[in-house]
Amino acid sequence: MIEPATTRPSALPQTVRRRSEGPVDILELARPDKRNALDNETVLGLGAYFRAVPEGVRAVVLAAEGRHFCAGLDLNTMDESGVFEGVLHSRMWHGALDALIGSPVPIFSVLKGAVIGGGLELASATHVRVAERSTFYALPEGQHGLFVGGGASVRLPRLIGAARMTDMMLTGRRYDAVEGERIGLSQYVVEDGDGLPTALELAQRAAANSPITNYGILHVLPRTAEANPREGYLIESLMAGIASGSDEAKSRMRVFLDRDTAGART
Repeated sequence: MIEPATTRPSALPQTVRRRSEGPVDILELARPDKRNALDNETVLGLGAYFRAVPEGVRAVVLAAEGRHFCAGLDLNTMDESGVFEGVLHSRMWHGALDALIGSPVPIFSVLKGAVIGGGLELASATHVRVAERSTFYALPEGQHGLFVGGGASVRLPRLIGAARMTDMMLTGRRYDAVEGERIGLSQYVVEDGDGLPTALELAQRAAANSPITNYGILHVLPRTAEANPREGYLIESLMAGIASGSDEAKSRMRVFLDRDTAGART
């Protein structure tokens, strides 16, 4: 059972609720009346949390209250600011969402209902995405005279390709949960209501891994994937040596080998 605790580290605003399940923190966007649209306080609060993940937390589930994950930027927070202010606002989003990508622990997001605009940018900054069947994805900025500003033009083409993102922005095309999983917007599709239990189970499984291995998966793997093969192989070898040489890896391997040997004797 997930305890209904609502404690918050000092960095978290009222729009984000925190509860814990062992080594897994569950963060929930808590603006269901606004379809969890993101204001500056929420974005900055999430960034601050992931720059200083509480001690003992080994994985995080990012979910949302209500029927929708996130309908994007809270348009009520937009004003008649000038060009330079718009640049600074975008860079603020970049800094906050980079903290998610750079998190020392894996982040599993639970998607449902609207995952559009800034909501899709937020989801794409998490490491594993679990989509309920109600999920739909869109980038409506093109129809509003806007352009994405939270990092989507960098992250989404790496997930789905530039051509698909171009189509979404030019035509307003939407993808449902099944289509989204097929093209790479999520890794899992589950029935409505099963998103949080599924993501929590996955997060608990990841939390049981060696922290060194998880760090390599989160921070080294993306770089080897982007590197040319010669550099990628070298980076991989360095990470493999670091992981296998750790005390935890040696301890885990001894347990595995002892169990394997015991099984062979029976």
